[in-house]
Amino acid sequence: MMLSKTSVSALFDIPKFYYFDSGNDYSGSLDDFAYKVFTGETLRVLTWHGRLCSDKAEIEHEKEFDRTQEGFDAMIKWLEDTYNGKAE
Repeated sequence: MMLSKTSVSALFDIPKFYYFDSGNDYSGSLDDFAYKVFTGETLRVLTWHGRLCSDKAEIEHEKEFDRTQEGFDAMIKWLEDTYNGKAE
């Protein structure tokens, strides 16, 4: 898989914090692992396995992070750890 030059993740093609701080939601997948980030007062992340959309899927993990650069960085680490089976 070829990640874009602007991706902040070693695994996922995720835009920089500015994209989320501007109020945009984002979703993506890698292999059978899917995720969606909702932007509001916080960054809320859902993860699941399979090809269904988040509305139809069985959500396996959900976590919120501060809508700050530090919270965003923690979200990226958590998302990568979740994909690798290391999330708490």
